[in-house]
Amino acid sequence: MELIAITGGIGSGKSVVATMVKVMGFDVYDCDSRARALMTDDADVRRQLVDTFGEQVYLNDGSINRQYLSEVAFRDDKALARLNAIVHPATASDMKRWAARQMADGATAAFVETALLRTAGMDREVDRVWHVTAPDDVRVARVMVRSGLSDGQVRERMAAQAVEDSIADGEHIIINDNKAAVLPQVIRLLKEI
Repeated sequence: MELIAITGGIGSGKSVVATMVKVMGFDVYDCDSRARALMTDDADVRRQLVDTFGEQVYLNDGSINRQYLSEVAFRDDKALARLNAIVHPATASDMKRWAARQMADGATAAFVETALLRTAGMDREVDRVWHVTAPDDVRVARVMVRSGLSDGQVRERMAAQAVEDSIADGEHIIINDNKAAVLPQVIRLLKEI
């Protein structure tokens, strides 16, 4: 089985590409949603988050206090590193279990959608990388519309993920700039599998 990462910075359009491959019948592991689930449901991850960031990291209903955690992590590099040291290993282990199930089920290819391919060490786990790109202004506008964040807040998050925006040798580029058609690019890459 070939494990393919769909990556790119915030607002680049990773989820658009992931949705396309899902519609075409492939399974996709969404690192963001699985990380959120692990932060809520995994007792060890919960304990580490509370020990590191305090009880306020969870709301009264037991869900993650995303606003608090975002404010802390995206304004302090050390806090972001501590958060990543807790969540990334748990997500990577969860993804490996998922990939093993895909392989056992006879899948020929499966996908991992992740904004933090290198930071989380998932670049070492995949066979191929599809890197989705878009101009910064397009990305900022997309994120502002979907999240209500300000221009400055979006750019803070982009800066925190800057290492992920660089394109490594061998990565396949998908341009999602609101001009180039994305679907033909995805179909072309699927034919290479």
